[in-house]
Amino acid sequence: MNATIAAQMTGADLLKLRKKRGTVAWALVLAILPVIIFFAVKAGQHSANPAAHGPAGGISGLQDGLRLLALLMGPLAGILIGAEAGAGDSAAGVFRDLVVTGRSRLALFATRVPAALALCWTIVIAAYALVVAGVFVFADGSPTPSAALIFEGLGFTLLSTGVICAIAVGFAALTTSRAASITALIGWQLVVSPVLSNISSLGSVRKGLLEQGLLHFSPMSLRDHGSTLVLSTGLALAVTVVWLAAFIALGAWRTRTMDS
Repeated sequence: MNATIAAQMTGADLLKLRKKRGTVAWALVLAILPVIIFFAVKAGQHSANPAAHGPAGGISGLQDGLRLLALLMGPLAGILIGAEAGAGDSAAGVFRDLVVTGRSRLALFATRVPAALALCWTIVIAAYALVVAGVFVFADGSPTPSAALIFEGLGFTLLSTGVICAIAVGFAALTTSRAASITALIGWQLVVSPVLSNISSLGSVRKGLLEQGLLHFSPMSLRDHGSTLVLSTGLALAVTVVWLAAFIALGAWRTRTMDS
């Protein structure tokens, strides 16, 4: 498969995802609406009682926005899109039709990942733009982040959501079920993983959690309850790569061996 065919197949996968209006709509809602609500509520609280509530924007606003978008709602949107990309063809019963065209099964799987990332990152970038706008509009005289910090925050947000979205593609291809993969990934990423991070008796085993690997690359501290462990850059990168490679490999294996 040459670059032209790969680009055409990726474009076709992206078009299929864009046509899933329910998935796109919910991903937009999950990524954008909470950001709007957050700044609206925080700004209202500050306006009503400035002494008790600080400005919604400024550096602290960026920190809260990253926590909301990069760790919570962005990954949710990524999971929805990744699950649709990984299991959509099987769920729709068209996988057999794709196989009989003669395309490599591995190629059919591989092009789903960049297509899912393209859609996921488009939505996340739009949501991050709202975060940045809120940071400056509602700063109310408080210190604002530098351009470097803003771009570092964007990079971390894209990394966090992109890794989880790609993992969702692989996991959904493995299970061939959108519902099962969405439920399992949301439960693990937003419930189980944070709980395990707080169990001190697990010791250094917690460093192998994907959440810990990703948090290392955040330009700001996003955990206030002591659940973030100290990882070296090499270890954090290794943890992230191992999780990503494992699920991509499992998804590719399942796509290559499953009955059509």
